[in-house]
Amino acid sequence: MNERINAAGAILRRADVDLRSRRLPEQWSPVEYGCHLRDMLLVQRERVLAALRVDRPDCTPMGRDKRAVHDGYADQDPADVARQLADAATMFGNVLSRMSAGDWNRTVIYHFPETAERSLRWLAVHTLHEAQHHLDDIRRQL
Repeated sequence: MNERINAAGAILRRADVDLRSRRLPEQWSPVEYGCHLRDMLLVQRERVLAALRVDRPDCTPMGRDKRAVHDGYADQDPADVARQLADAATMFGNVLSRMSAGDWNRTVIYHFPETAERSLRWLAVHTLHEAQHHLDDIRRQL
């Protein structure tokens, strides 16, 4: 995952491209995608921590579109987002690295793509998939 996060961070530190403008109204800008990726990693970390404390916690949807407005994704400094993204990935990785063999089978109630009981193993793989997907979203905006 670190190579994906490092690649996204490198893009967000570029001064030679417009990172704030949306290429299409329905697509986020690179900095908005970076903010979403950062927040997704932090939310996933909290979901893992909850599953390690209680049985089958409910993963409340993160409200991605409302979060983008409420947190002012478009107005955030891309270099700050790059640093925060690296921190979020480190924090998520730290939690995963401390899990025991049995912890990977603990479950959460996850609401995407449909509501289902999911293992922490699935959550980790899904998070990696989402990180790659959002890195691709950022690259497409350049």
